Amino acid sequence: MNVARKGIILGVAATVQGLAMAVFLFPHFIPSGGAASVSVLLHHLLNVPFAVSLWMLNACLLLAAIKWLGKENAIWTLYCVSVTSYVVNLMSPLVSGTISFVIVDLLIGSILFGTGVGILFRMGASSGGMDILALIVSKLKGYSPGKTLFFINGSLLILTGMIVDLKIILFALICQFISTRIVDILFQIHIKRNFISIEHQ
Repeated sequence: MNVARKGIILGVAATVQGLAMAVFLFPHFIPSGGAASVSVLLHHLLNVPFAVSLWMLNACLLLAAIKWLGKENAIWTLYCVSVTSYVVNLMSPLVSGTISFVIVDLLIGSILFGTGVGILFRMGASSGGMDILALIVSKLKGYSPGKTLFFINGSLLILTGMIVDLKIILFALICQFISTRIVDILFQIHIKRNFISIEHQ
């Protein structure tokens, strides 16, 4: 695929992911995943900006992407992480409150988030964080990336819920269930081609 075209598609997907987090999930303190869980914790405990903690956490896991998924995947992942962090940083000050009721925002945010991540997976990239580990496990063991991601994020989501608010556990798990189902649907459409492209990176 043309590099420019891939960059545009990944940029749009990363933007959709960032909007889902900043507009629909984070205002309710609902973490969208493992890295987002840590980001919510740091913001709640130390008032660290979401964008800063997200970028730093995701960047640290790029070494794993380079080793197991290839340099190209790592480069695209860094690009996607930067776009998502920029969108979150841009939108967070503009979102003064919640858009709607928590259930409505949760459903919309989960669908948008899953769509964004699913497209990234299909294009041989990721949104960083625990997504990298999910792709590695999926590549090495052949497990469903969505289910793997759900399992990995579970412990961090529970920890966040215990510290911030217990009801976040339920909301976060619902978010993970919806978004990872969408990830699997999008990923499995061309799963063989994606594994071939990942293996040759």
